[in-house]
Amino acid sequence: MSQALSPTIDDIGQTEYAKKTFGFSPGKFAMWLFIAQDAMGFVGLLSAYIVIRSAHPGSEWRPTIGDFHREGLAGLPELNKVLTGINTGILIASSFTMVMALDGIQRGNVARLKGFLAATVLLGATFLGIQVHEYGHLMSEGMHMNAGPYASTFFLCTGFHGAHVLAGVIYLSCILAAAMRGKYTAKSHSPVELAGLFWHFVDLVWIILFTIIYLF
Repeated sequence: MSQALSPTIDDIGQTEYAKKTFGFSPGKFAMWLFIAQDAMGFVGLLSAYIVIRSAHPGSEWRPTIGDFHREGLAGLPELNKVLTGINTGILIASSFTMVMALDGIQRGNVARLKGFLAATVLLGATFLGIQVHEYGHLMSEGMHMNAGPYASTFFLCTGFHGAHVLAGVIYLSCILAAAMRGKYTAKSHSPVELAGLFWHFVDLVWIILFTIIYLF
């Protein structure tokens, strides 16, 4: 049986054989598996955030300057929702440029791939720069990891996501470097598609984090 199948696998390649047999490549399956287990980490952090918040009502959760005067609690600075909203838009835009990069190479347009990949890396790096700026401002105003349950969960959730954005920027930079060397074609561009799946996952997670942490 194995000898009968071997010529078929050799003729069309193991990846193409897997696509025809299962409907997806081994690489895509591995990426979806990674995303699924990584999503569990974010679910755990967000669940902890919600549970801890429900256990600390009112000023116990996020004391303001007014609470400081009334109850002796350390007041925390307000989050800059406008700036973070703009930053969220930047990350969403980077998902669009990633889609355009993949579309470019699927059409055999390597120049389009390189241009939109570079834009995606730049937008991701900009998101990180704004987040670092926000962290610096909050810390200068007295908000740090051990400044209460709100501050610790805020930095843990957003910092964990920030680490993913950093990993994604490095990942996409490696893909861009390979594209510059002419590695990808219309028929061979699986790494670009896999990188896109990870990047869209990071984008989706941030939208959820922004909604829960900044808007509620």
